[in-house]
Amino acid sequence: MKTSDLFVKALENEGVEFIFGIPGEENLDLLNSLKGSKIRFILVRHEQAAGFMAATYGRLTGSPGVCLATLGPGATNLVTAAAYAQLGGMPMLMITGQKPIMKSKQGQFQIINIVDMMKPLTKYTKQIVHSHTLPSRVRKAFKLAREERPGPVHIELPEDIAREDCDADVFAVTANRQPVADTHTVIEAVQMIQKARSPLFLLGAGANRRKCHDAVEYLIERTGIPFFTTQMGKGVMDERNPLCLGTAALSSQDFVHRAIERSDLIINIGHNVTEKPPFFMRKGGLNVIHVSAYSAAVDEVYFPQLEVIGDIAKNVAELSQQVEPQPHWDFAAFLRIKERMEAHREAGACSDCFPVVPSRLVRIVRDAMPPNGVIALDNGIYKIWFARDYPAYEPNTVLLDNALATMGAGLASAMAAKLICPDQKVMAICGDGGFLMNCQELETAVRLKLDLVVLVLNDGAYGMIKWKQEMMKFDDTGMLDFGNPDFVKFAESFGATGHRLSATKDLGPLLNTCLSSPGVHVIDIPMDYSQNHQVLNIDLPAITKDL
Repeated sequence: MKTSDLFVKALENEGVEFIFGIPGEENLDLLNSLKGSKIRFILVRHEQAAGFMAATYGRLTGSPGVCLATLGPGATNLVTAAAYAQLGGMPMLMITGQKPIMKSKQGQFQIINIVDMMKPLTKYTKQIVHSHTLPSRVRKAFKLAREERPGPVHIELPEDIAREDCDADVFAVTANRQPVADTHTVIEAVQMIQKARSPLFLLGAGANRRKCHDAVEYLIERTGIPFFTTQMGKGVMDERNPLCLGTAALSSQDFVHRAIERSDLIINIGHNVTEKPPFFMRKGGLNVIHVSAYSAAVDEVYFPQLEVIGDIAKNVAELSQQVEPQPHWDFAAFLRIKERMEAHREAGACSDCFPVVPSRLVRIVRDAMPPNGVIALDNGIYKIWFARDYPAYEPNTVLLDNALATMGAGLASAMAAKLICPDQKVMAICGDGGFLMNCQELETAVRLKLDLVVLVLNDGAYGMIKWKQEMMKFDDTGMLDFGNPDFVKFAESFGATGHRLSATKDLGPLLNTCLSSPGVHVIDIPMDYSQNHQVLNIDLPAITKDL
């Protein structure tokens, strides 16, 4: 068989379901080898979207998503998605083509060193130079992509190697079991927790794995210790739980941080410093236990006193067996802060003023989505509002990127989620700036006959940067404002259904209609972000000083 046939066989052996991408002539042998394969090739309109979809597949399943691009500009278009997967801890395999390496007929046309380009962005990158090395390269790539911390890998398949005859066979896929922490470390962690006066659990992205949920839930329920989450840790626990203090959506000046200041021990489960630090450590004050699959990256704001390294679920289960609730634990201040926070959030959540204010938008979306409904957020100021005020009820139902924090990923991420979870309601929530960065994928969503709701939050500006500009007391020169197309007509031109909101009171019924109707629905929602300054910049130390 050809090497490209062997490549497809190796991908099938690894359980690959989809390949997202745009092929070039250098990929045609591989594309032809996919005929008759159980792997489904998903043609997209930009390689960046293919990478975002593959990374999201990895995030939701734990198995590497796969994307395909040609050489040169096709491969360079995967760079942002590679960084997205690397910082976000998402397993992904990127396959790129290359001109023949045995004999060149075109000089250096379109040729750059893709393997070297991918080195700082991947866990593994390799060019296939002989068919017999392909099975081991593929097995190694998938193994490394899955291992903690998960991330992207890359294989380059030159055109002449792809059509080379070979008689190699694939490698067996073996389970990768992580070690657990030693007994002495677990005992030390138990002692620190039991001696603490006001311990808190922090749930990060590393805990947002399927096998972690039950172990974390049991530990929290058994001990009664309150918890908060990072943005990418939302959903590890049902946030309706009375012990939930919310999400650390801002680096400072928010209610959750007032609770952190009153804690003397954070048990940090699955956090990675690629997310913005949810708290700032202080020497001689706050202590931290780092519970993760890998050791902590120490810097001036994160230097844990104890590290419990290994399989997170098993280590958490071991802690659950040994930690006993203590009579001296005091969580009263945490719960008072939670009450004050919930009262404060109600201030704008019921407002029907128009354009829509973000707190009201978050409430309407939460009311419309079922418990297992998935929202995929692009990047903008609204992401903070959803992270802060949108309670996640189940794991991986709030997909946001707080690691690379790139714009343009929301729509592609929602499309991947819908392909993976066809029976769940899925909604993409995008700012007008981020939406227009990959809006061409509406055609892909329509062609795939996805049932998808896309919210375009329209303020005619890069709102996050305007907010930062205001915070830094710079003049608004209008350089961050832009014009938009008619989003209704734009959606219809792709075969989607467009809707334009004209009153806030109509949004809830409109969402319910769109979520229960087939096809792709795009809703243009005029937004008023003046609430940012009123709520996100409030003087919380003054509000909570009596707690």
